[in-house]
Amino acid sequence: MTAVARRLLWFFLVLVPAVAAAQEDPAPQFPERMEIGISTDEIAITSDFRGADLTIFGAIEGYDPSLLAQRKYDIVVTLEGPKTNATVRKKERVLGIWVNRRSMTFELVPQSYSLSSTRDVENITDTSTLNSVGIGIEHIRLSPVGFVGDGSNLSEFREAFRRIKENGGYFQRDPGGVRFISASLFRATVKLPASVPNGTHVVRAHLFRDGMFVSEKALPLRVVKTGIEQMISNAAFDNPLSYGLFSVALALLTGWAASVIFRKE
Repeated sequence: MTAVARRLLWFFLVLVPAVAAAQEDPAPQFPERMEIGISTDEIAITSDFRGADLTIFGAIEGYDPSLLAQRKYDIVVTLEGPKTNATVRKKERVLGIWVNRRSMTFELVPQSYSLSSTRDVENITDTSTLNSVGIGIEHIRLSPVGFVGDGSNLSEFREAFRRIKENGGYFQRDPGGVRFISASLFRATVKLPASVPNGTHVVRAHLFRDGMFVSEKALPLRVVKTGIEQMISNAAFDNPLSYGLFSVALALLTGWAASVIFRKE
């Protein structure tokens, strides 16, 4: 048998069956399905807005009663704000003055993020699954824009970004915020901060079965400003020059009026 013939025989006996076996091994299919609904599809922001709670209801269809009895099903619900680029800056002391020396910009990250779950997400599934699905404050995808050198400071800026967002109330978590109210019905509550960003938010519900990710459902939620806040916002974005000049004139007029009123004789 020639060398070419031996190679062809090896190809058909070894490689072809291996490729076929790989193609015949699809991802596991689960019978469970999930449906969700939200208490409202629009949040109106007024001058006295101090934050709000959003209630999400859902149901698991096609569940296994024995797994449900063993509490093998877990639900994670998140509310993601509009995505935009976010820059984190690090101050350093130079000649006695604190100045911004280094910075890093992360691409398309949610401006706000609220999470509720049946238990701590770290106990629901493994880290690689949380990273791939993007569930949890520590597992939100933070991809830097542009060149970041050797990447030695990447973790530092990521941790700083999460810390700033949590301290400001933009990122929140509530392990135990999802509760089963019957055999397959569940209710979750996620929080909107008082400084919730305007725009379209996304409610996502993730279903896990004994640590394995099963499915995801998503619904939009509109957050809009109303009344005088909406008028000011529209003016600032639609006519920035006029808005700026008016703001400066108003500040000067207010300062002058205050000096007249409180002038000492």
